[in-house]
Amino acid sequence: MGKPAGSIFKMKELSKASVSRQRIGEEAEGQRIDNYLLRVCKGVPKSHVYRILRSGEVRVNSKRVGPEYRLQAGDEVRIPPVQLSLAAKAVVPTGRAYRIVHEDDALLVVDKPAGMAVHGGSGVSFGVIEQLRRQRPQARFLELAHRLDRETSGLLLVAKKRSMLTALHDRFREGRIEKRYLALVKGRWQAPERHVRLALHKYLTGEGERRVSVSPEGKAAHSIVRLVARWENFSLVEVELETGRTHQIRVHLSHLGYPLCGDDKYGDFALNKALQKQGLGRMFLHAAQLSLEHPLTGERLQLAAGLPAELTAFLQRLEDNEGRDYGAKLPAGGI
Repeated sequence: MGKPAGSIFKMKELSKASVSRQRIGEEAEGQRIDNYLLRVCKGVPKSHVYRILRSGEVRVNSKRVGPEYRLQAGDEVRIPPVQLSLAAKAVVPTGRAYRIVHEDDALLVVDKPAGMAVHGGSGVSFGVIEQLRRQRPQARFLELAHRLDRETSGLLLVAKKRSMLTALHDRFREGRIEKRYLALVKGRWQAPERHVRLALHKYLTGEGERRVSVSPEGKAAHSIVRLVARWENFSLVEVELETGRTHQIRVHLSHLGYPLCGDDKYGDFALNKALQKQGLGRMFLHAAQLSLEHPLTGERLQLAAGLPAELTAFLQRLEDNEGRDYGAKLPAGGI
């Protein structure tokens, strides 16, 4: 009795595959072998990657290694034949070019639009980083140095070298990168400047969605909120992050009674519907400024991204329709 056609197809598919040998360069130096394999074997399930590691089918310089092994420049990695068809591989469109705020040999800073995830996963086939790799096929290394929520626009740091990625991670962890956001909130914020220190706790809802709440059992979180402008029913604030917890700005302001306009997780849902009819179809949160010392050159970088047109237009509607009692007149070109 012959084998089913499907089995024959799989056998032929495997027979066409061949062993891959990769020479490690500077872009992968210091990376764990398991993370390296997950990156280069796109479309292969994580369980399969760890199986070929445990079985010894992956070799570094002809020797077996564990998943914690860190690659060195010059290492030769042997990767056995793997079936990319084991998982659906999303086709990443080239997409529109992102506005480049800064670029040098080691660092790329883009102005991310709202509505775009920074990376694929959790039901999203691709994000900014996948599109950047598609747009720049010659780039040997492109990795996110931090994250922005999907509906948040603004400055996003992308490392072009592993040494830059490691250095940026260190600086974020040490609080040596100044991050400032602009947010429009419901209500009349009073204090010119207020330090908000409220611990945040991450949890999953019954539907499996990630959420964050203020809780003494959570991790320390510190936001500095400054009033920029105030109208009859809304306030524009600048938020400087001293820590970088998940959804920190959104949860801190909502907990204090000032939910972000357009926030579909922690906001005022009835207000959001009304704002959509008035032209605000997204969350009003924008990563406006980053200040850091370039880890490789020592140069002080002062990076800025003006408010997107749709946010500037909504502020202009407030200017026209509501009395403003705080803040200088907003510039015509946005903040």
